[in-house]
Amino acid sequence: MNASSWFMGTRRTLRRGMMPLLALVGLLGVLLLAWQPAASALTPLHYDELEFSPLPDIELPAYERYTLPNGLVVYLLEDHELPLVSGTATFRTGSRFEPADKVGLANITGEAMRLGGTTRLDADALNQQLEQRAAAIETSIDTSDGSASFSSLTEDAAAVFALFADVVQRPAFADDKIDLLKQQTKGSIARRNDDPDSITSREFRKLVYGADSPYARIPEYATLAAISRDDIQGFYQASIRPERTILGVVGDFDSAQMKQWIAEYFGDWSPSGVGLDTTLPEVQQAKAGVFMVSQPQLTQSYIQLGHLGGLIDYPDHAALSVMNEVLNGFGGRLFNEVRSRQGLAYSVYAFWAPRYDYPGLFIGGGQTRSEATVPFIRSTLAEINRMRTQAITATELAQAQDSVLNSFVFNFQSADQILARLIRYEYYDYPQDFVFQFQDQVRQTTAAEVLAAAQDRLRPEQLVILVVGSPTEIQPSLDTLDPNTTVNAVDITIPQA
Repeated sequence: MNASSWFMGTRRTLRRGMMPLLALVGLLGVLLLAWQPAASALTPLHYDELEFSPLPDIELPAYERYTLPNGLVVYLLEDHELPLVSGTATFRTGSRFEPADKVGLANITGEAMRLGGTTRLDADALNQQLEQRAAAIETSIDTSDGSASFSSLTEDAAAVFALFADVVQRPAFADDKIDLLKQQTKGSIARRNDDPDSITSREFRKLVYGADSPYARIPEYATLAAISRDDIQGFYQASIRPERTILGVVGDFDSAQMKQWIAEYFGDWSPSGVGLDTTLPEVQQAKAGVFMVSQPQLTQSYIQLGHLGGLIDYPDHAALSVMNEVLNGFGGRLFNEVRSRQGLAYSVYAFWAPRYDYPGLFIGGGQTRSEATVPFIRSTLAEINRMRTQAITATELAQAQDSVLNSFVFNFQSADQILARLIRYEYYDYPQDFVFQFQDQVRQTTAAEVLAAAQDRLRPEQLVILVVGSPTEIQPSLDTLDPNTTVNAVDITIPQA
């Protein structure tokens, strides 16, 4: 038998063997096509018929808190789910404590701590050490605090923690990196009027807090030029000190071992010089009225309105949180009325935004086409006023409570989120069970309490209304909002050095 005959014979044999198998597969296909599930199983339920199990209670995992002799506060929270270790040092400092003639000092200090390397490792060597381990170290100083953080694989935790301690305690503040940060800041100053959203947010804060307030002021070329390396070193020494630091470590580590590392790398850390004066600046509302930033090239208006707000520890904080949910979101009054029914907005919002240790804002606004600017403002203000004059319905109350409670639990999904909240409460001197108090207060909030909170906290006479847009395209004009309205022009010209 030649090869061709053998091949053809084998092919016929295989084909005969496949016939029963193909027949069986075909039969199964017919049966599957003939079978249909019960009609009731395919009928979707109405959302009112859906049932969900109640949310589990928030439970704090076991953690340890202790204090070193030099005043450093330490939180440890083991979490062995992944082979990762991370930590954050939170410093009692902030840009609100920098000199008024050196605005930008705190931010540059925070960035330069990491960017410039350390007195033991220059920037390139530090970067290489971290890149080899797929690790990270970051530093920054914001309005009301400073931070340094690290993250690494468990197997590299010892080495990365040593680098982290070096960055915190021995930053080099390299001149070339300081120059780079200054150039970057100059670039951001030059571009700060490019984005209407940024203009609106920035100028609104200036109007409410005052242009010179630590909570609204911004770097200028002149304040940037006044910052020297000595200023940076001095602000660092006054701010980054063991007695002003809360260190939290979370992840896959052994607490006994971590304590040894902390004692080794932070136990001998001692402050130098005089500590920063952290007396909180006074806050009061600067202005009220209607304000306009002329941007003739725009075809839509960017709007913010509101006034000075309050603190998170206000007794009616829970009621105000419920009020926020009634006003906002896809099912909120503003979305339903201003956007959906009247079609006056691309986006619309209004909410009470408190802060931990200084007054926040009540802020609303959105974006709309130029000719709809005045109707948009009137409709938004009408809904805000309705919160002050009419009690919310039982349905609105229940939905808002559910929304607050359901979204709140997502702040406790991971161990690092939980640790961050514990540290935040200590930093701002809030009780460690504040979260549980808040939950109970939300559950117990009544419609009458929401109405009382809105009447007490929302103050029409203090409203700032700011519009960024084209004056010629806004018809009717802003001065038609009220017979006594005076539209105040806001100058956003960038001062030159």
